[in-house]
Formats: sequence, C-alpha cells, structure tokens
Amino acid sequence: MRRKIPPDAYSYYLGLGQARSYDAVARRCGVSKRAVTNLAGKEGWQQKVAAADEQARARAVEKAQESIEEMNERHLKTVQLVQKKALEALRQTTIVGAMDAVRALAMAVRDERLIRGEPTDRNAVNIEEVIRREYERWMVPAGRGVDPAAEAGAHGNGTS
Repeated sequence: MRRKIPPDAYSYYLGLGQARSYDAVARRCGVSKRAVTNLAGKEGWQQKVAAADEQARARAVEKAQESIEEMNERHLKTVQLVQKKALEALRQTTIVGAMDAVRALAMAVRDERLIRGEPTDRNAVNIEEVIRREYERWMVPAGRGVDPAAEAGAHGNGTS
C-alpha cells in the first residue's frame, strides 16, 4: 500500500528554512523523494517559497524603515528640547557663564542638521561634484593618450 503525502507537507517544507530539502520532507512523511519532488513540481513549491521569502524581506525592510523613522523623530524631539533649554539658559545667564549653553546649542543644531540629512559643517563634500571632477581629470578622449614620462615630469616626479 502506497502512502500519501499529507496536506501539511508544503508547510513543513517552508518551515525548514535554510535546511529546506525534499529529502527531509520525504523522511518525515515516510514517502520517496521522487514522490515529494513530483508533488512540489505540481504545486509550485519553489515559486511559493520564493514569494514567501520576498514577502518576508519586504516586511523586514519596511519594519527597519519604520524603526529608523521613529528613532529620527525621537532624536529630533530631544535635540529640539536641548536647543530650547540652551536658549533659555543663554537668556538667563551672563556672557561669562553662558559657554555651556552655547556648546549645548551648537551640538543640538549640528545634530538636528545631521538627522535631517543636511551638512553639519561648511566642509561638507558634494559627492556628485567630486565624481565629476575625477571623471574629467582621469578620462582622456580616445587617441589622446598621455605620455607617462611627460606626465611625471610635469608633476615633479621625474628622475632627472
């Protein structure tokens, strides 16, 4: 008498995760690997697993994005509170005693700019400009090769 593969075989297969194999399902169900392979082909197990994995990845990415957004919101509120307290302290103290408030305000402003994705200082580099500049510097039109000896001499790297 032949054994029939139970209806929960695919669920078991999916739940195996990285250890997923038709052999494992066959052993559990007491059937041949060929029987499991045939059923998997008919029911599209591989496509179902791929779809389930993609859904899990999408949920994980969404959850991570929400977590980052919540963190940024929380940090922004904290930074704004520090700014408010620093400004209150500046109003209530003399110039000599105000340096702690000034430092707190500067730190809070820098952190707010960072959270909002803005440069935190005047030396911020525009990556697009750097790439464009390097491209123009290193890309030589076809047929206009550069003589390495002349290049070295022009930069003071020659051995003369």
